Amino acid sequence: MPSLVHVIGEALVDEFHDGPVAGGAPFNVARSLAVLHAPVRFISRIGDSDAAGRLVLDSARRFGLDVAGIQCDAQHATGRVSVHESGDGGHRFEIHANAAWDHLEAPAGAAAGIVYFGSLAQRHAPSRAAVRAAVKRALGLRLLDLNLRPGTDTPSLAAESLMLADWVKINEDELDRLQAWFEADLAGLMDRFALQRVVVTRGAAGYAMYAEQARLVASGEGVPQPALVDTVGAGDAFTAMLLAGLALERQLPDTLALANRYAAMICGVRGPLPADPATLSPWREALHALPPEEARA
Repeated sequence: MPSLVHVIGEALVDEFHDGPVAGGAPFNVARSLAVLHAPVRFISRIGDSDAAGRLVLDSARRFGLDVAGIQCDAQHATGRVSVHESGDGGHRFEIHANAAWDHLEAPAGAAAGIVYFGSLAQRHAPSRAAVRAAVKRALGLRLLDLNLRPGTDTPSLAAESLMLADWVKINEDELDRLQAWFEADLAGLMDRFALQRVVVTRGAAGYAMYAEQARLVASGEGVPQPALVDTVGAGDAFTAMLLAGLALERQLPDTLALANRYAAMICGVRGPLPADPATLSPWREALHALPPEEARA
């Protein structure tokens, strides 16, 4: 049976120069999982009557994502992020403070299946406590997406998050910062925090996955994107496809290669996901066509 993926964290609105787009790394991951037909439960918090919150709910429903786990907050507004774009498709985020997701409440019970969590949703004490309570009660694999954004880019928060994780997904810059903070190479980091797997995304250079003692177990070259629009959500797309493959018990090397291509495709659309979820149907078909894990020799 497929594993349920519990995704906990921020849902917000990315404000581009040409208009708002629903976003937030956990929300991006959850919407991809839904449209890929991987079982997902999304836990977040939005304002109960603002336009940004309505945009989040509309997007969730359009992608087939159940909104039952999205809490409504009468006191705090839906999160907002100003996206400052560069001419080469890059971007800088300005994440506004004291949003509804900063006041997330922990879901009841223990999560059976896979749990995805990040670091940004831990910037404020209430949501930090909620995220950690949910992760500590988890009964299955715990995957950390360590997004080192201003306000959550501290060694202490990184260490506390890493200690809760089984698998970690980071980019090259984040790996460099962790190695500098903790004065350790990758093998040392994995040993210190008892990590089973580390996935390093390298943008246009591809990806690599490491097991114990930093043993390379899978890697792939970058996939060219000739029609680059922006890189927003590319890492989230990679993570979502990886989680979908784990949930559906697909072979890991094939899942990672598909995740790499999926992330490159996202760089060719505005924002973290296409406006029309139907355009992702070929990716869903490709995922479900991957050989099952039990078929491995």
